[in-house]
Amino acid sequence: MKNVIEFPPGPTYILPYRLIQKFLHEPLKLLIDISHTYGDIAHFKFGSQNVYLLNNPDYIEDVLVTNYKKFIKSRGLQVSKRLLGNGLVTSEGEYHDLQRHLIQPTFYPKRIKSYSDMMIKQANDMCNSWHDGAILDIHKEMTKLTLAIICKTVLGYDIDPEHDEVGDALLTCMKYFNRLLMPFGELIEKIPLLPINKGFQKAKKDLDSIVYSIIKEHRKKLDKGDDKESHDDLLLTLLQAQDEEAGIGRMTDEQLRDEVMTIFLAGHETTANALTWTYYLLSENPLIETRLQEELYSTFGNSRTPITVDDVPKLQYTEKILTESMRLFPPAWALGRQAIDDYKVGGYSVPKGSIILMSQYVMHRDPRYFPEPDRFYPDRWTEEFKKQLPRFSYFPFGGGIRGCIGEPFAWLEGILLIATICRQWRLKHVPSHKVELKPLITLRPKYGMHMKISKIY
Repeated sequence: MKNVIEFPPGPTYILPYRLIQKFLHEPLKLLIDISHTYGDIAHFKFGSQNVYLLNNPDYIEDVLVTNYKKFIKSRGLQVSKRLLGNGLVTSEGEYHDLQRHLIQPTFYPKRIKSYSDMMIKQANDMCNSWHDGAILDIHKEMTKLTLAIICKTVLGYDIDPEHDEVGDALLTCMKYFNRLLMPFGELIEKIPLLPINKGFQKAKKDLDSIVYSIIKEHRKKLDKGDDKESHDDLLLTLLQAQDEEAGIGRMTDEQLRDEVMTIFLAGHETTANALTWTYYLLSENPLIETRLQEELYSTFGNSRTPITVDDVPKLQYTEKILTESMRLFPPAWALGRQAIDDYKVGGYSVPKGSIILMSQYVMHRDPRYFPEPDRFYPDRWTEEFKKQLPRFSYFPFGGGIRGCIGEPFAWLEGILLIATICRQWRLKHVPSHKVELKPLITLRPKYGMHMKISKIY
């Protein structure tokens, strides 16, 4: 007799795919509602697929850290392989571990600090191109800025902000991935003449052309021994990298392409979103914005003394603002894992093949850990508060062996850019502009973020 599985409590619907429809229209609200109604662990079905939503930091730690080998990444990142290939974000098992071993030195603290001058320069160049009183889509501005930074610092590539073919192509790919994740999304791929398929293929072809040309130029520099200017590039590191002890040889152009494409996508989109939501929250909370200005003034005075990486430890309130912004609007709003064998969590058996869903957006608004969870309150982030928080009550960059390798880069970049930009400009949200969340792979503003900029003299 076949064992009957006891599922945790969760939402059920008589009509097929009713839950999927709700998830597609309002995924964040649905997950919050489920967590509030059913607690630390909930079960529901997407068609025939078993899904478990975990709302307990200890359960999440068990999946991401203690028993990470019992899971693979879920369908969202399998879909991302259409563009990213077998790069660090999508690869699994031993191959992933070896690639991470090769890439990790690029994100060591000393190397990251060496990128700071370029981050500040790119931000100043953008600020100098703005005009007092202009209304800008700040999300678009931040996307261009962070893409330029990741290209220059990590890939040694100068992007033309006036002809942003990389950014446009990446956005096309993200929209495509989101469509494929919908019910029957696999069917979309099977109709090649659909505009969305044709758009993705063109975008992928354009990105491949750019990436392979960057690889070619770096190989030329290596052959000539002309690598002094680009000694900090991740790409140059990967071109030369091999680990004889681990049996890792030089990477092929295809392997390099996958890693560069991953850096393109993962290295700018999340930070651009975090900065956009930060400026929006500052605009909506003028007292907090005033305190930020006071910290910047007390640190740098009224002069135009250049900001440096050595100033970052002094910008404690700036860091709290970014931390709190990513609590309310985490750039990556959910993580998924698929069980490769039967698994137990919270007293329940999880059958092989089930999806484990863990949402930063849900956990970051849990009143058990964050009093007044919907309030933007940077002052909550005292050292005492951080010490008593469970590890996975706040995890904007994921965690465990699959956590974001670029987290230290993103923190430094975020703090430096907020300080550089807010020292020169005030950004005020245009009241008539509608603000709505658009949870794709990352948490974007659905209609951009229109803000009026005023010069600080």
